[in-house]
Amino acid sequence: RPSRGSHPPICSSVQWGERLACFQSPPWQSAGPRRRDQGVRRDAQGACLPPSISSPSPTNTGVPFLFLEVSDGDEPGTANSDLRFHILSQAPAQPAPNLFQLEPQLGALALSPEGSTSLDQALEGPYQLLVQVKDMGDQASGHQTTANIVVSIVENTWAPPEPIHLAENLQVPYPHLIAQVHWSGGDVHYHLESQPSGPFDVNSEGNLYVSRELDRERQAEYLLQVRAQNPHGEDYTEALQLQVVVTDENDNAPICPQHDLPISIPELSPPGTEVTRLSAEDADAPGSPHAHVVYQLLNPEPEEDAEGGAFEVDPTSGSVTLGAAPLQAGQNILLQVLAADLAGAKGGLSSTCEVTVMIKDINDHAPEFTTSQIGPLSLPEDAEPGTLVATLTATDADIEPDFRLMDFAIVAGDVEGTFSLDWEPGTGQAQFRLRKKLSYETAPSHKLLVVVRSVVELVGPDPGPGSTATVMVLVERVSPPQLDQDSYEAGVRVSTPAGSLLLTIQPLVPMSSPLRFSLVNDSKGWLCIKEASGEVYTARSLQGAHPGDMYTVLVAVQHADERGPSASVPLVLHFLGTPPAPAPVPARHLCTPRQDQGVMVNGASGDPDPASGQGPYSFALGPDPTVQRDWHLQALNASHAYLSLALNWVEPQKHVIPVVVSRLDLKWQLLVQVAVCRCTVEGQCLRKVGRMKGMPTKQSALGILLGTLAAIGFILILIFTHLAMSRKKDLDQPVDSVPLKVVV
Repeated sequence: RPSRGSHPPICSSVQWGERLACFQSPPWQSAGPRRRDQGVRRDAQGACLPPSISSPSPTNTGVPFLFLEVSDGDEPGTANSDLRFHILSQAPAQPAPNLFQLEPQLGALALSPEGSTSLDQALEGPYQLLVQVKDMGDQASGHQTTANIVVSIVENTWAPPEPIHLAENLQVPYPHLIAQVHWSGGDVHYHLESQPSGPFDVNSEGNLYVSRELDRERQAEYLLQVRAQNPHGEDYTEALQLQVVVTDENDNAPICPQHDLPISIPELSPPGTEVTRLSAEDADAPGSPHAHVVYQLLNPEPEEDAEGGAFEVDPTSGSVTLGAAPLQAGQNILLQVLAADLAGAKGGLSSTCEVTVMIKDINDHAPEFTTSQIGPLSLPEDAEPGTLVATLTATDADIEPDFRLMDFAIVAGDVEGTFSLDWEPGTGQAQFRLRKKLSYETAPSHKLLVVVRSVVELVGPDPGPGSTATVMVLVERVSPPQLDQDSYEAGVRVSTPAGSLLLTIQPLVPMSSPLRFSLVNDSKGWLCIKEASGEVYTARSLQGAHPGDMYTVLVAVQHADERGPSASVPLVLHFLGTPPAPAPVPARHLCTPRQDQGVMVNGASGDPDPASGQGPYSFALGPDPTVQRDWHLQALNASHAYLSLALNWVEPQKHVIPVVVSRLDLKWQLLVQVAVCRCTVEGQCLRKVGRMKGMPTKQSALGILLGTLAAIGFILILIFTHLAMSRKKDLDQPVDSVPLKVVV
C-alpha cells in the first residue's frame, strides 16, 4: 500500500548489532611505535590484526567502507520499499560525535570529514554505531528497524615500500613476486598502473609480480601506482607510489666508434705522437665495473728483436700513440685494439676496434741520378745544334707526385753554353742536347757537372753525392769513310739472273755511325746496291753483255746522316761465258732408318773453269726447304764434302739432291743422285725376290680359286633341285598310298 508499508524492513545476514568494520586511523594520530611488515589483516574470526606498513595514507572522506544489506517484503520500486538509513548514535562520542556518515538511500557507511582527520587509534575499544532504517522514505508512518555496527580502529598499513631493485635478465620462473602491499580494511580491490608501461601485475592479495625479464638499457626505472578500491571502484586513499629500479648486469660488450676514413700521420713523426683516441661505449650502467673499459693493442704486434712496436695504446684512456719502431711512407696499417669491460677481468665482454692508419709522405728524399758517370760520349764536330747527346734519369724515393718534381741544371764545365738540358715535369728524365757547334781544335772534350734538385722544399738531410752527375763528351774529328779496298773487281757470267749477289762493299774499320752506299754512272742499269749494307746485286739480266767484256761503275759512300765528305771507289765487272750444264753424279745408296753412312761430293767435278786453279770450294744445299730438312752437307776439306741423311727416316726411293758449289766469284750446281732403301744387317739394300720358275702367278691362282667355287655351287644347286622335285611327287600321291609311320 502506498500509504503505509505492511512489511517492515528486515536486516539480512550482516547480523545487525554484531557487524564489525576496521578503519585506518591517520598516521599523525596513531600512537605507539610503527614497525615494517606489520600489516593489519583479519584473522579467521574476522578480528583486526596489528599494523604493518609505516608512512601510511588516511582513509579518504566519503569513501564507503561498508554497505548495509536490508530487505523489505513490499513491492520493489514503490514507496513502501523506499528505504532510508540514519545513524542514531555513536559511542563513544570522542573526539567528535559525528566521525561517521551514512548515505541515507544506499546505506553506504564512510568516514565524515571530522573522522578522516581526527580518528585516533589510541582510544580504547571500538566505536558502537546505532543505525536505523525506515521504509516509506522519511514519512513517520513507515516501518523501521535498527542495528548495532561495531567499528574497530586499526593502524593504517597503506604506506609506500622502499624502492624495489630488480636485476635485468633475471633467470627465475615468471611471474616473479617482487613485493606486497596491504590495505588494512575489508572489501578491497587492488589496481596497478605502471609508468612507463611495464610487465607488472597485482593480485587480490596485494602481491606484486613481474611477468618477464627486464632490460636496464631499454628502461632503467619504473614508477608503479597501486590503488586500494572498494567494490565500486572508488579509492579508499591515495595511490601508493612504488619505484622499481632495474639493476645492471654485464650484458653489453663495448662498442667501438666507426672510422670510415683512414687517419693520416706524417712519416718521421716522433714517438709519442697521438694517432687517435678510442672511446668505446658500453651500454651498461655508467660508473659501474660493467662499463669500465680498458684497451689492449692486438695488431700490429711488435717484431722480433725490436725494442718496441710501431704503436702503443694507453689501457685506460684508449689513446693510440706512435711507438719507437719506424714507419714508411705509403703504408696502410690496420690497427686492431681490444676493448674489454670489467677492467679486463675474467668473465668480461669485449670487442675489437679497427682503425686504418695511413703514413703520409713528406719530402724527405732528395732526387738522385741513376748513374753518376755518363760517357765518355763521342760526338762529331759537325753535329747540328739540337742533337740529343744523352738522356739523364733521376729517381726520387718519395711517394707524393708533387714531392717527385725535380729541376736539372748544368753547374760546371759549360762556360760557353755549348750544351742545354730539356725536361718535362714529372718524368724524371732530362735530355742533354747540343746547343752550339763543336770545334775539335778549340775543345776536343767537354766535362760537365749536372745537378738535380727537388722543386718542393726538402725536409730532412741535404742532398748527397747522388744528386750530381758528370757527363763526359769527346769531340770526334770528321773524315771521309775509308773502304777495305781501293777498287773492286768481280767475274760475272753473262747468264747470271737478276737479283744475284755479286759482292759486298765494306768499310776498312767499323764506323761509329752507319754509312750509305750508292752507285754512280751505271749507264746500263744492270746493277743495284743496298744503301745500308753495301751488297751489290744484278738489277736485271745482263742482256747485251759478252764474255771477255768489262763494265765499270763507281760506288759512292758517305755517312747516313749526310755529315762529312763522301768517298768513291771503282767497281769493275768481268763478264764470263755460260758454263756447261752440270752432270749428274752417279747414284749411290743410303740406308733408312739412318745409319752411319754418307756420300762423298767432289767440288771439282762440276767446275766450269778448271784451268783457273783448284779450290778451295764452298758447298751448300740447294734452297729447297725439303732438301735442307731431309739432308745434311758437311765440308771435309777444300775439295770435298760429305752428304748424309739429316732425318732418321727418309722415304725409300731415288732422290736427286742439288748441291751449290762456289769458288771465288764462280757458282755452279751439282745434282747428286742417292738411292734411299731399307737395308739388311750387312748394310745392303733389300731387293724384291723374283717369281720362281714353275710357280703360278697371282692371276692364275685367282682363276683356279674362282673355278673351284663355281663347281661347288653348281653341285649344290643340283642337290636342292632334286630334293624339291621329290617332295612335290610325294604330295601328288593319294593319302592312302602314304605308308603309316611305325609306332615304336
